[in-house]
Amino acid sequence: MDLVATMLVGELNTRHQGSFVASLLRPRFVRRFSGAGVGGEKKPLFNADRLLNRFIDYPRFVRARRSEFDLFHIVDHSYSHLATAAGPERCLVTCHDLDTFRCIVEPQRGARSIPYTAMVRRILRGFRSAEAIACVSGATRDQVLRYCIAPAERLTVNPNGVADVFTTRPDPYAEAEVRRLLGPPDREKVEITHVGSTIPRKRIDVLIRVAAALRRVMPSVRIIRVGGAFRPSQRKLINDLALPGDAVGVLPFVSPEMLAAVYRRAVITLLPSESEGFGLPVLESLACGTPVVLSDIPALQEIGGPSATFCPVADVERWTEAILGLIEERRTKPQTWAERAAVGAQWASRFTWKDYADRAVQLYKVVAPSH
Repeated sequence: MDLVATMLVGELNTRHQGSFVASLLRPRFVRRFSGAGVGGEKKPLFNADRLLNRFIDYPRFVRARRSEFDLFHIVDHSYSHLATAAGPERCLVTCHDLDTFRCIVEPQRGARSIPYTAMVRRILRGFRSAEAIACVSGATRDQVLRYCIAPAERLTVNPNGVADVFTTRPDPYAEAEVRRLLGPPDREKVEITHVGSTIPRKRIDVLIRVAAALRRVMPSVRIIRVGGAFRPSQRKLINDLALPGDAVGVLPFVSPEMLAAVYRRAVITLLPSESEGFGLPVLESLACGTPVVLSDIPALQEIGGPSATFCPVADVERWTEAILGLIEERRTKPQTWAERAAVGAQWASRFTWKDYADRAVQLYKVVAPSH
């Protein structure tokens, strides 16, 4: 979400300064209880701070500044309650997925506590009140319509862009930094990348099981996961499957330049999620010339393009077969592999932050027609 805001404001102030003056509003996070630490022993205190900031401090901040702006663009739908403070008639909300609203729209799958559900209802009221809602994919828009969250006439689709750093061109400094973290590339090893968080819908369990299945056939395979440490249940699965230490490497969230270097170094990028609103790692990987294997869910089918390979969610056998087939293609049909990478990079080039900003400007003119 921070990336979307940063890229959008940059484009607006570079290319649309004659029509708009864009300001990035990021209110200060006030720590009342948690102090400087957010470790396990202080997490309840940190969560209390998050709650007070989100529902008291941030609305107060927006309310105090509402007279300074003609329009507010809330780029993270989980903060949609701020539309009430800003004035919903001049608010545009970007909807990335329906995770925030899961406990309401699919209570059988996402049941939460009564206080949590009440908090989400407040966010949803703000979301529904906004003058316009921009969904990052047609799949996300279709879900909003399916659950009758907002009417069709207030919905548009505005796909995310891919930053210029994601390219097939090498970056010596970034490559060196990645080499320092992961060791030098080894032509005898096959590195496969996953980028994202470890929340349940990302199906990291599938990633781990696929890694184990691949290692049984091809011991040189190594999974590099970017996005922070595994959860305890995921570490337990790694141990239960007896995956050796070199089978799965973990990096924290890194700079875009370093992330691009990780993609370029990898043979394939995997995204085994059971639910996505967009799937930015898909396009980033393709832009770097690295093919992708994806779950065959609507958003990823929409974003993946003609060179992507799709597999049923959680079907470890099919995922393993598809990946081994691509590795064999790379080894025995280099021309076909090169064409696959080129088609993927060309597809990714269709998604730019310039176009994202241009479409946003058209929406701004609808929401605030007199400006």
